[in-house]
Formats: sequence, C-alpha cells, structure tokens
Amino acid sequence: MTAQSLRSPAQDPRDPISYDLPPFRFDSHLIQVRLTVRWVEGLWRGRLGFLEEGAALDRETAEIFRGESAQELWQSVSHLREHHIRDLYRSLL
Repeated sequence: MTAQSLRSPAQDPRDPISYDLPPFRFDSHLIQVRLTVRWVEGLWRGRLGFLEEGAALDRETAEIFRGESAQELWQSVSHLREHHIRDLYRSLL
C-alpha cells in the first residue's frame, strides 16, 4: 500500500492570486482594497478591487499593473500612495 502525499498540488501561476492591501476611508466608509495578480503570456498582470463596507457590489480596475517579474509588479503597486488608490476608486464610481 502506498502512502498518500501530504503535499498539495502546485498552483498554476495563471490562476489569479489575491492579496489584501491596507483599507482606506472614503466619505466615512471603510473601503477594502485587494490586488489580484496572474501570470499571462510571460507577464505578471494585476488589478485592484474595491469593496465598500456593507455594499454588495465590488468594483475593479482593468489589469493596469504589469511586470516581467512579480517583484516588478509589486514595486509599481507599492509606489502608489493612498490618494492615488482613492482616485482610482473614485474613477470607478
């Protein structure tokens, strides 16, 4: 009888991976921010998703972040300040 492996299968890098970013306040509402990244055609691509506290509707940008490496994509996201993220959210309203 063979032993079962405890390892989980490797995740396909093309499957989206989501990361929670720090939330911000907009008109006294707490807005949760999520970065979703995936590997497509040799590039890492990412989009921001916004969920307003108590709202049923998510809002998302297009895949506006790109990088040849995951580190390059994260670097572009980390350079955003709260007012940039707030403006991206406002543009989706």
